[in-house]
Amino acid sequence: MEDVVLRPFRPDDAPWLIEQHGTLYAQAEGFDDSFGQLVAQILDDFIAEHDPSRERGWIAEKGGQRLGSIFCVSLTQETAKLRLFLLVPQARGLGLGKRLLAACTGFARNVGYQEMALWTHESHKAACALYRANGWQLLDSKPVRSFGVDLVEQSWRIRL
Repeated sequence: MEDVVLRPFRPDDAPWLIEQHGTLYAQAEGFDDSFGQLVAQILDDFIAEHDPSRERGWIAEKGGQRLGSIFCVSLTQETAKLRLFLLVPQARGLGLGKRLLAACTGFARNVGYQEMALWTHESHKAACALYRANGWQLLDSKPVRSFGVDLVEQSWRIRL
């Protein structure tokens, strides 16, 4: 995976990200269309309002093919939020997730955030294992009904 480039997110990446999130989560977990709508809203907000000095998105790409994404957005002055962390199935298990996570947390640290937060679902076992292995702490876990399915939502945080 050393030939994979992590490049800045561009607005023309948005349709791909919306489609990948919608398709992959529908296939893997039975999510309904509301998940793709949420991803679209997150991206619309990011494109329209993000502060490039404190917020950034990355696309992992190999030979022009997009393989994944991760975003750092501002939650508060002291806390960044990790969003839209995704790897296509063929890019999983190769260390690319660790690389994306390191780029995102490193950026947050370098621009002065004191901590990062994220929310995910318990069913994302590989991502949760990656967070735990990199010093993230699980703060809360609760059953919810989201995106048309029953899930266990989790909140994680890391001090930078």
